[in-house]
Amino acid sequence: MPSEILVAREHLPTALRTARRAGEIERIRRGAYRVVPDDGSGRPDTWSAARRLQVDRARALGRQLRTAHWFSHQTAAMLHGLPLWRLPSETHLLQTYRASSRAAADVRRHFVEVRPPDGGEVLGLPVTTLERTVADCATTLPPLDALVVADAALARGLDRDRTVQLVRARSRGARRALLVLDLADPGAESPWESWLRYVGHWAGLPRPRTQVPVSTAIGDFRVDLGWEDHGVLAEFDGLVKYRAGALGPDHDPDRARIAEKRRSDAIAESTGTRPLHVTSRDAPDPQAVADRLLARFPADVRRAVRRNPLLPRPR
Repeated sequence: MPSEILVAREHLPTALRTARRAGEIERIRRGAYRVVPDDGSGRPDTWSAARRLQVDRARALGRQLRTAHWFSHQTAAMLHGLPLWRLPSETHLLQTYRASSRAAADVRRHFVEVRPPDGGEVLGLPVTTLERTVADCATTLPPLDALVVADAALARGLDRDRTVQLVRARSRGARRALLVLDLADPGAESPWESWLRYVGHWAGLPRPRTQVPVSTAIGDFRVDLGWEDHGVLAEFDGLVKYRAGALGPDHDPDRARIAEKRRSDAIAESTGTRPLHVTSRDAPDPQAVADRLLARFPADVRRAVRRNPLLPRPR
């Protein structure tokens, strides 16, 4: 349930001070507060809590602004429910007037001369459409960040052709954004799967297939990435399933490890190749991950790889 937002101008200062001292509300930006959220677990997920705070700041800003505006870029992506590789430090919005020198430092205003025709509403807030949001992110964010957004948006029904049209109308970032849209794949089921695929593209490898079906003696499975012509499979393993209680009080990490080992053995027996497993602990050294991937390919493929200068080192 969304947090209750309180705008200072609508409440008595004494009442706000009393509620804040009692720990009932917290300040989320200048002139705005929210009722302290409680997810009921007692141990809120750090990333989820930070994302919720950013969404609540946008909701508060929407209540405070008295002029036409549309939330955009990463803020719009969050409002649309899309994942982000990293959270923004500012709230992004489009406005038809230029900000004054006294504008709030936590807001990134993007000037547009006319009301955008591609706008809608999410959570009661004016927001750019999914296509405009992805076009904005693809032309302004690093390629990995943009790919995470584009992958998820495609899975949500993004009109890729319309998004390409919007990107081609831009004067900056279009070439890189068009590459991101070409590489985007709705088969990525998490930002980390997008990251692993990006590492492969960054290394210069051929385009992989996502969610490769594999039939084994113990059941049917899907592998995150596959270069089937070369007999290479790769998966991202989330470490959360190996933590006691992380997926509920009855979750047993030892049983999860055993199940994963049986699955990996069955896939290896069926396909003749064991998937390369990567975790978030590998993220600080993407070159090592790229080298591990490359080592699984035939020599002629390794000799043919070429880095694309539009794809920087993932970080």
